[in-house]
Amino acid sequence: MPRWLSLLLVAALALSACTTATPAPTPTPTKTPTPVVLATPTPRPTDTPIPPTPTPPPPTDTPAPAETPTQPPTPTPEPPTPTPEPPTPTPVASANTPTPADPRPVNPPPVNTAIMASPDYGAQAFLWWREDIADRDLTLMRNAGFRWVKQWFAWQDIEGAGRGRYDWSIPDRIVRQVEQHGLKLLVRVDREPRWAGPPPSNIPAYTEFLSALATRYRGRIHAYQIWNEPNLAREWGNRPPNAAEYVRMLQAAYRAIKAADPNAIVVTAGMAPTGTCCDIARPDDLFYREMYRAMGGNSTGYFDMLGVHGAGFAAAPEVSPAEAAADKARYGGERFFSFRRIEDIRQIMVENGDAAKRVVVLEFGWTTDNRPGSPYYWHGAGAGIDEAVKADYLRRAYEYAERNWRPWIGLMSLIYMPDLDWGPDDEQYYWAIMEPSRIDELRLRNAFVVLCLYFNEKLGRPRCQYAPPQ
Repeated sequence: MPRWLSLLLVAALALSACTTATPAPTPTPTKTPTPVVLATPTPRPTDTPIPPTPTPPPPTDTPAPAETPTQPPTPTPEPPTPTPEPPTPTPVASANTPTPADPRPVNPPPVNTAIMASPDYGAQAFLWWREDIADRDLTLMRNAGFRWVKQWFAWQDIEGAGRGRYDWSIPDRIVRQVEQHGLKLLVRVDREPRWAGPPPSNIPAYTEFLSALATRYRGRIHAYQIWNEPNLAREWGNRPPNAAEYVRMLQAAYRAIKAADPNAIVVTAGMAPTGTCCDIARPDDLFYREMYRAMGGNSTGYFDMLGVHGAGFAAAPEVSPAEAAADKARYGGERFFSFRRIEDIRQIMVENGDAAKRVVVLEFGWTTDNRPGSPYYWHGAGAGIDEAVKADYLRRAYEYAERNWRPWIGLMSLIYMPDLDWGPDDEQYYWAIMEPSRIDELRLRNAFVVLCLYFNEKLGRPRCQYAPPQ
């Protein structure tokens, strides 16, 4: 089940960001049903500047007022329509000839990048628990113009009963539903079962599981994310993060998946944007550099595309890392407090000869958290970000990537299509692009409608069916 890796953010705002962890939000299961009442479906983009308030105020007993809900009618789902073919991507660089001691293949399988546009449109969804909700949300995504869905396949949920004892019932259903809705599937694979132990000791069992997974869903799962945020100790067996150990896992995972499904795309984990070093976290840029050193500066045989996380924090999508670092009062004072931190990580790829490989944005977004005591308040409502601003920023993020990051940008998977059980007490609730809605209701937020209009226009499809009449 999903969980978040966000506790380090509190320290990020109280201490100097250069010595503080501020991980980007990561999915987590929270099963506390709460009535949803904050829908704001009418799109109203705005360019209102963010006020300079990065330090959260003291908690108060009264939360910030929410916007008045607006309930859109439940639309009739349209049948999936064919999506235009994406542009032909830049070819992936050919493999270098390895030395005799190098175990990587001389001629690795070709990377199937043709299925991924630059940029491509995706979102993380929560399809595991309810088949009817999964079908509804996949219909919404398809109609809105999303082409990819990211889903967590927690290792413990499939092989938790013991080594080799697989329960494929829910993954079978999810893969089938995604296919039926004409979407591409990226799965995040982590969260070890108890019997396997933590990384890096669990690498043999993990790769055995990946082999079984890729064999069963050959040609049906299009991309695999290998683990999540290993630059945080809490994701790495509560041990100091170690890039060389992660690279060992990555190489073993690559081999296992490619042996079972040569056309599958292997994507690295995205790292938590952070400045903390070194026991509980490792700075994201440092960790990527250490990965390349551990690979000998040559990523052939380790991954096809590099995964990154790109939370926007208090900055608009066009704000550069240098601007975020220079204006502590407004943006937080570190390069990683910006969506364009992705460019810093891209530069590491270029420096290591990986300019021809693509970047996959595994998580990005903005929060509207309006709880004064929340560690997210300073870059949510405290920074002037409401549902209209969030919608505008998400659209502008895709526009910026199209103008400035082609052809190296691949899938951009935002957070989130929500878990049904999230409510206003859950931090994830404020990042989502729609309200958690029961099957007999539909409460869209601005972000969903604005992106639906944008994606359908870009894809040459009819106007978004969920938008208010013109």
